[in-house]
Amino acid sequence: MMNVQPNTPETIAIEEGNLPVNEKVFLKKLLKNKLAAIGLAVTILMILVAIFAPFIATHPPNEMNVGNSLKPIGADGHFLGTDNYGRDLFSRLVYGARISLIVGVSAVLFGAILGTFLGLISGYFGGKLDSIIMRTMDGLFAFPFILLAITLMTVLGQGLVNVIIAIGIANIPGFARIVRGQVLSVKEEEYIEVTHSLGATHSRILFQHVLPNCLAPLIVYGTMSVAGAIISEAALSFLGLGVQPPTASWGSILKDGKDFLVLNPQMATFSGLAILITVLGINLFGDGLRDALDPKMRV
Repeated sequence: MMNVQPNTPETIAIEEGNLPVNEKVFLKKLLKNKLAAIGLAVTILMILVAIFAPFIATHPPNEMNVGNSLKPIGADGHFLGTDNYGRDLFSRLVYGARISLIVGVSAVLFGAILGTFLGLISGYFGGKLDSIIMRTMDGLFAFPFILLAITLMTVLGQGLVNVIIAIGIANIPGFARIVRGQVLSVKEEEYIEVTHSLGATHSRILFQHVLPNCLAPLIVYGTMSVAGAIISEAALSFLGLGVQPPTASWGSILKDGKDFLVLNPQMATFSGLAILITVLGINLFGDGLRDALDPKMRV
């Protein structure tokens, strides 16, 4: 026999599957972590750089002047010098932030939407459907992430949209597994049984009661996946499979810079530092976000 609990605000929230979140406690826990605060600051800075790139850049990023190539730092008004085609390196790095963040966020959203949907129906319905979906995910997991992205790029072809699709598909298995694990736990809760007995449809249960309880780990995993997507985009561009010239990308700048490490080391150095700082900042923020969302962690 099921125990009947009084209709307090807390029990009503549990029955609805939406426990209230204390935003003040969350922010206090997040900002108390100094590394997470630094990571958040770096992430916000990079987002602002990407948004306001036209106002920050000192020169058109694709304007070539071969006679002005490989200028050192500060020469002729070029803050970080120029590349092998005479293009302003600082401006290209600023615009490269746009490509990296667009690919990182878009690819993770693409993978998160499909992976979450597959994880929901796999964990909720179980049976043969669960086996088919998860064996497919296991097959994708058999490939290293970047190798799977490279394979997909050879099939899809080059271009920004195809980079997003390739990295997004490579992200699907991770999201599917996380959501499936959460669903297997949540669907056994009493409020799910009560909601089902009251005649709620499967779609209502899935999207209004089960999914909200999967959001915390999804947010953390998604945040940290953005960093991985940025590295993958840089790797694909470095290999010549990603965003094509003359579009500025940190990976393509790094690719060009490797041939001029002696004459113009700042090309490879600053593009590599941009990738390092951005990825490190996002990872630190994601780490702090995980701790802040963990109810077992003390304020």
